[in-house]
Amino acid sequence: MEQEATAGIHAHGADLNRLAAAATTHCLIGCALGEVVGMAIATALGWGNHAQIVLAIALAYVFGFGLTAMPLVRAGLAAGVIVSTALASDTVSITIMEAIDNLTVVLIPNALDAGLGDALFYASIAVGFAVAYPFAFLANRYMIARGKGHAVMHEYHGH
Repeated sequence: MEQEATAGIHAHGADLNRLAAAATTHCLIGCALGEVVGMAIATALGWGNHAQIVLAIALAYVFGFGLTAMPLVRAGLAAGVIVSTALASDTVSITIMEAIDNLTVVLIPNALDAGLGDALFYASIAVGFAVAYPFAFLANRYMIARGKGHAVMHEYHGH
């Protein structure tokens, strides 16, 4: 079914780009939610920068995989299928997004010291994701074109 679902993708570059952009935007939303929630929790608990980054990254994966799991749950799939499908469709994209975003935030002067009330906090995360987006897009495009990544989700969209 995967090859059949992606056969049209190979024939139409615009469809491939659209699907890759949708997958990357989905990844961006999950990562951004996880980052902000993680930083908010860590700040409220008075944790240091390293612990904040670890929590933010962990929650980015949780939110990203969670967003992917929702249509799979609605489709009535077994838990094992949901987990393996979410891992297959999002791990590479989330990893790219998080690595580049966090490196960017670390490199922006004073960004790690910015609090939740500081514009620099949100601006540095936004810049990080803007830098990361094209790299995650290219990885998603490459994987979808080969029936991998978010291509495995194709048959469950719309449920």
